[in-house]
Amino acid sequence: MTDPLEALFIIDPLDTIDPRGDTTYVMITEALGRGHRPSFVTLDGLGIAGGGAFAHARPLALPEGASPADLDPARLIATGEAQRRSLADFDVVFMRKDPPVDTNFMTATWILDLAATETLVLNNPAALRDDNEKLGMLAFPELIPDTRLLRRAEDLRAALSELGGKMIIKPVDGYGGKEILLAIEGDPNLSTLIEMATADGTRWTVAQQFLPAATIGDKRILLVEGEAIGAVLRVPKHGELRNNFHAGGRPALTQISERDREICAQVGPWLRERGHFFAGIDVIGDYLTEINVTSPTGMREINHLDGLSGAQTMQAKFWDGVERKL
Repeated sequence: MTDPLEALFIIDPLDTIDPRGDTTYVMITEALGRGHRPSFVTLDGLGIAGGGAFAHARPLALPEGASPADLDPARLIATGEAQRRSLADFDVVFMRKDPPVDTNFMTATWILDLAATETLVLNNPAALRDDNEKLGMLAFPELIPDTRLLRRAEDLRAALSELGGKMIIKPVDGYGGKEILLAIEGDPNLSTLIEMATADGTRWTVAQQFLPAATIGDKRILLVEGEAIGAVLRVPKHGELRNNFHAGGRPALTQISERDREICAQVGPWLRERGHFFAGIDVIGDYLTEINVTSPTGMREINHLDGLSGAQTMQAKFWDGVERKL
């Protein structure tokens, strides 16, 4: 047991955290179970004054009588009034704000840059800005399906032909399965899909080789300090292209295969070097398809499907890594 740590979680509004399915929830309850002192702040409570970063932070707790180990999870509650505190007061600050990575998110990372000179910020705020979740995998061309960043309609049509008449198109800043489209050569709606994806040629879109294994699902693998700690298969609903949990995908039991370990062995050191303490990579078949670093999910599903408890849970392994790092 380490000495109690002051931990700050930067999150969406507290009432959006689902006790039954949210990864941030179990991160916080694990902190409480270890005797640490977690607090939270939303983006509007961050700022800079006097050359330092601050937060209007409120401590977090479970309702009286509730336990972090309860089978019937309780909602987290804020205790006391918000207090303006220097981010340097905290032993560790976790950026767990969900996408989109918009102007507000980017500004928060600049605030966290300042805080990172005085305390531990996870993940590295500069890397959160720089490592787009759709494009970061381009650092590993030998591991990924044919992936292109295009804007002109003629380039997308040419890519479709070169990729065998079937490809995925998705927004560069997309999240939660939003706006993922399947483009098929000969589809009478193809022109409309391209117009939608590129906003009439005014924005880039990711064009990616279609992988038939996607119909089975994609594997979310969670990594702490570049080491794989668990995985869950995300299976799309019948007739649905997307397998994200936010888009109705269901979790299924899976194992980390030898090919997965090969991928993690290459991606893991890159994550550590970039400062991504906690990440989730997506694998379809034998291919790496995304590297998620903003607020990866999947802990609850892995715990449930694998029957994990105590020190074997995803959140326990996460906090073991945090305590080692500190």
